Amino acid sequence: MAPLIKVEDIHKIYNPGENEVRALDGVSLEIQRGEFVAIVGHSGSGKSTLMNMLGCLDTPTSGHYFLEGKDVSSLSDDQLSEIRNKKIGFIFQGFNLIPNLDAVGNVELPLIYRGLGKQRRRRIAVQALTKVGLGRRLKHRPSELSGGQQQRVAVARAIAAQPPIILADEPTGNLDSRSTVEIMNILKELHKNGRTVIVITHDDDIAAQARRVIRIMDGQVESDDINSDYTNKEREDTK
Repeated sequence: MAPLIKVEDIHKIYNPGENEVRALDGVSLEIQRGEFVAIVGHSGSGKSTLMNMLGCLDTPTSGHYFLEGKDVSSLSDDQLSEIRNKKIGFIFQGFNLIPNLDAVGNVELPLIYRGLGKQRRRRIAVQALTKVGLGRRLKHRPSELSGGQQQRVAVARAIAAQPPIILADEPTGNLDSRSTVEIMNILKELHKNGRTVIVITHDDDIAAQARRVIRIMDGQVESDDINSDYTNKEREDTK
C-alpha cells in the first residue's frame, strides 16, 4: 500500500534570482497512515513552508507531493481546496474561529462546504464538541470561552468531517500549561483511534510527545527519528 504522504525532493524558492530564498531545499519524506509525527524547527527553518505543502495550501517550485498515491504538486487552487476540505483537518495557533458564530456554528463550517444537511451537520458538530469536553459550551461564542476552550472548538472543527489527516500548526502556542496538556492529550487520543496526526512546532517538549520527530533546518531534513520514550509507553499501555 502506498504511504499516505510521500514527498519527493521538494524545493520551494521565493524571489527566484539574485535575492532568492530557498525555504525548502530538497525535502523528501514519507508518512504512513496512523502515524503521530512532529515536525520541529526554529523560526525560518522551513517547517511552516513544509506545513503549507503538506496541507495543500501551497505548491512546490519543483519536486512532487503524493497524497494517498495522487500527485497533488501541480493541481489548481480549486482542486487543492477540494482536497483540503476532504482530507485534512487544520488546527492553528490562533484558533481561527469566526467571532459571531457559537461553538456549534464554527464546527459546522467545514460540514457546510461538504454539502451536509442541517440536521446531520448539527448532530456531527455536537458529537465532536462533546468528544473534546465541550458538551456544555455548545452555544458559547469564542469571546465567551478561554483560550484552551477555543482551541478545543478548533480541534472539534478539525475532526468533525473525519478527515484522514490532522495537521496542527503550533496548536499550543497561545495556551497556558494546563490547556497545553489538555490539547496534547486530545491529539494523542485521536492518534490512538487511528488518525494520522502531524504537529508543526518549535517546542521540543511538544515534539517529545509524538511517536516520530522530523527536524527541519535551513529548508532540509536534519534528522528523522522514532521517539523511543513514546514507543516504550505504547508497550506499557498495551500490557
